[in-house]
Amino acid sequence: MRIGLAYDLKEEFAVNAAAPDDALEEYDSTETVRLIEAAVSGAGHTPIRLGGGREFLRQVLDNPVDFVFNIAEGRGTGRAREAQIPAVLEMLGIPYSGADPQTLSMALDKPLTKRLADFAGVSTPAWLVLNDTANLAVADWASLHFPVFIKPAFEGSSKGIRLNSLAASPAAAAAVAGRLLGDYRQPVLVEEFIDGDEITCGLIGNTGQADNPMVLPLGILPHRADGPFIYSLEVKRDYRNRVEYQFPARLPAPVLEELTRQAVRVFDTLNCRDFARADFRIDRRGRPWFLEINPLPGLSLDSDLYIIARGLGWSHAELIQAVLDAALNRISASCV
Repeated sequence: MRIGLAYDLKEEFAVNAAAPDDALEEYDSTETVRLIEAAVSGAGHTPIRLGGGREFLRQVLDNPVDFVFNIAEGRGTGRAREAQIPAVLEMLGIPYSGADPQTLSMALDKPLTKRLADFAGVSTPAWLVLNDTANLAVADWASLHFPVFIKPAFEGSSKGIRLNSLAASPAAAAAVAGRLLGDYRQPVLVEEFIDGDEITCGLIGNTGQADNPMVLPLGILPHRADGPFIYSLEVKRDYRNRVEYQFPARLPAPVLEELTRQAVRVFDTLNCRDFARADFRIDRRGRPWFLEINPLPGLSLDSDLYIIARGLGWSHAELIQAVLDAALNRISASCV
């Protein structure tokens, strides 16, 4: 099978001097593409590099492929950017890995995702949305319990999530929100902070098929507990020195059961496919709280999903093979 690889490389983008230093955080490295290419080749397929953006359009028209392994994050800053490549592939009738355009658009909109999760009966911290700086003075701060956590509404890869994103008062929250509104030029999400364990759940597979999504909870434990733990961008960039990963997360059986139920419920509510990663906090009473889900999680050697795969004893190639198998099995079942 000729398998196209869709991706966006950091090196292809020029950074505006005024942009935040994490502006390119979501894009991939040539190393990640090379590893995926090797895994696809090792599985007996022929990998074809398609890239992203306009180059992807040219390549996919000039080099026919049977299937696309998609990790492209999309171009621009719009909340539907991750849907760009899947939308083109659907127009061309080419099957691909991962979620469809609608799911990718919904999941990148964090307030919308929280609303859908809430409707589905999944616990998520109370929140409000600030669309612009005019909202800062009229925000209903009294509707939230402090401290609160503030982050951009339409970002992934921990963009805008910093050690100083936690605020103990309305004045402090307004200051953080004002900075994020200016830096990211999009609404911000203000969410009640859940002080407790940070858990991220890898999900691989598809509901209703033999490979029902495996739910793989990873505990993230700080080396130093000198205040509320935030799994921030600073921590992720220096994870070897700042945190210990625990896989599988050692949680009491009832907590693990509820966490698994909620992770699958969100996965199904948003119609995720093949793989995803869902983030939770577990409060002091053992109650899971859903934060967000990424239906297009990173697959680099530093990604949480690969850290989980290592816990399973898998190589990086085996992780890619598992995602590819899930996608091909799903497509095969839909053709019956």
